[in-house]
Amino acid sequence: MRIDKFLKNARLIKRRTIAKEACDQGRVLLNGKVAKAGTEVKIGDVITINFGSRMMKVVVKDIKEHVLKEDTKDLYEIIQ
Repeated sequence: MRIDKFLKNARLIKRRTIAKEACDQGRVLLNGKVAKAGTEVKIGDVITINFGSRMMKVVVKDIKEHVLKEDTKDLYEIIQ
């Protein structure tokens, strides 16, 4: 799954267009490397997102095309 779509499905970023812009600006890292919006995400990957002065690091636990709001926490685990 594309990283911009994963960020939207996991509700880490509200809209896919905003996730794409964050990737284009270099604020999203996948396994320590800058990720483009089309970069593929796999289970076990580490995603780092820079929200201005705040940084969030998560590990991908599951990938689903359609996710209910209650089930989003099953897709990732916050590690920092």
